[in-house]
Amino acid sequence: MRVLLDENLPHQLRPLFADSIEVITVGYRGWNGKENGELLRMAAAEFDAFVTTDRGILYEQNLEEIELGIVLLEANRNHYEALALLIPHVNTVLKTLQKGQVVRVSA
Repeated sequence: MRVLLDENLPHQLRPLFADSIEVITVGYRGWNGKENGELLRMAAAEFDAFVTTDRGILYEQNLEEIELGIVLLEANRNHYEALALLIPHVNTVLKTLQKGQVVRVSA
């Protein structure tokens, strides 16, 4: 499985994902600054899932047309310490995440 981490997420989260999951950041891919619609279309061509904290993505995009699973992290802060606690649950969610599905993961 290939996962794209949104640009607002700390890249230090990458090693916390299961070994079977290849995790690439938006910045590493060179896609910083892309608008959500364009970013999701580009990501769908290369990735199975997109992990973000951007709640607006649910309302700004027609996610039914996106061939990509989305994991929405919900934490009090967008810092490594808060988000790292969610990654074990994300690993579980990614095992069954389907394209076009949005799953919220919170503490």
